[in-house]
Amino acid sequence: MDPLRRYEPLVEDFSAFLAACERPLPSVVRVNPLRASPSRVRDALDAEGVSHEPVGWHDGLLALPTGTPGANWPYYQGWIHGQEEVSVLPGIALNPDPGDRIWDACAAPGSKTSQMAAKMGDRGTLVANDNNLGRLSALRHNAERLGISNVLVTNADGRNYSLNDLPFDEFDGALVDAPCSCEGTCRKNPDVRDQWTIDHVRQVVGIQKGILARAVQATRPGGTVVYATCTFAPEENEAVVDHALTQEACRVVPVDLPVETTAGVTEWKGENFDPQMTDTERVYPHFNDTGGFFCAKLEVTG
Repeated sequence: MDPLRRYEPLVEDFSAFLAACERPLPSVVRVNPLRASPSRVRDALDAEGVSHEPVGWHDGLLALPTGTPGANWPYYQGWIHGQEEVSVLPGIALNPDPGDRIWDACAAPGSKTSQMAAKMGDRGTLVANDNNLGRLSALRHNAERLGISNVLVTNADGRNYSLNDLPFDEFDGALVDAPCSCEGTCRKNPDVRDQWTIDHVRQVVGIQKGILARAVQATRPGGTVVYATCTFAPEENEAVVDHALTQEACRVVPVDLPVETTAGVTEWKGENFDPQMTDTERVYPHFNDTGGFFCAKLEVTG
């Protein structure tokens, strides 16, 4: 069975949703403000003969209708970085400040890490962690190419992450871009629909709950934790956040995302979730011609 069919009760204009999921995903690059301004990047792409179009809701994103995002001079110089449009949203939701101490719990290959580092003005400390050592090499390469120096790279399981070797004992904020069943990436990875199983969903849910719990525990009271996935499954989205609300000292706060979204769900297959789920956000592909995403913003309360 096509896993997307299970979401028909949740999705408005389901036929448009399915049609969008069949279309290829546009290539998008993010301007790296540590190296160049959007206008300078546009001039450089013009000089290279690289076609580009502005993404209306973000002046630091450019769509490249043709070609490969990484096959041009501005990319090699670290002026731009290939990043799916919708994946910029968690960093916008966390909105770290210069000087903050931030934990990126599942960081590799580093798109969101580098985005947050730029937002921080390359100041403060951004701990970029991943449990996959091989993927961390890509993160390190991207950080060097983009001129980022405030990133500390660690290799650990986020579920039992220790701050013992860090020069502080809590974070100001954390991003959990959790490993998931990845249905929202089907426009660029069509195989995910064929490989999807409910058993995999059940397996990954335990990992997601563990990492989110550790992020809340490691963040100071009043700090912010953003939980995000690229899946549509409520088991991996609202149910995980609901679990955190029952087990950890946190609450959902509204997140104002600059794209069309719909509220998170409060019921799925007979399971009821905390009413705070209506302040979480779902992004479907037919809303903004993007991939699919889920984003929740939590405030640590104690």
